[in-house]
Amino acid sequence: MDAAQQEATARARELQRNWYGEPLGALFRKLIDDLGLNQARLAGVLGLSAPMLSQLMSGQRAKIGNPAVVQRVQLLQDLAGQVADGSVSAAEAAERMEEVKKSQGGSVLSNTTQTTSGSGAPTVKRVVREIQSLLRSVAAAGDIIDAADTLAPTHPELAEFLRVYGAGRTSDAVTHYQAHQN
Repeated sequence: MDAAQQEATARARELQRNWYGEPLGALFRKLIDDLGLNQARLAGVLGLSAPMLSQLMSGQRAKIGNPAVVQRVQLLQDLAGQVADGSVSAAEAAERMEEVKKSQGGSVLSNTTQTTSGSGAPTVKRVVREIQSLLRSVAAAGDIIDAADTLAPTHPELAEFLRVYGAGRTSDAVTHYQAHQN
């Protein structure tokens, strides 16, 4: 790889860190390890070609162009967290990955929340995901934690908000959101 290619790869990984909280190579490797997948299976679940997944992992491409794929990544991150904390078995995770694969990007992992309520209003989980997505689009998780640490002495509630929504799990953010309504 020549210097220009190395520079382009480094730039792509930095963009990924800003957009997704970490380089996609690291993020995808965690999903592969946590969910017991291989690259081809991960690509299939996400709805990406194997070469596209490889290009994203290596930094040859910076951005996932399809918003539904980005949402599937988020769903798999949540699922990996549930497997890690023991709330979802490996067998159940395999079933849910099939649901993720079929999804158009909407929430399919929650047993308690539907995509919209009967009135058509967005659910708590969707609102939380929008907040998380917005925060993570402007700063990496480490930067959000640094900002929260800076705010904590004088504005502990704002610091907690940044930690929970900017760097925490969706399930924790949903709990926080529900606790702070009304």
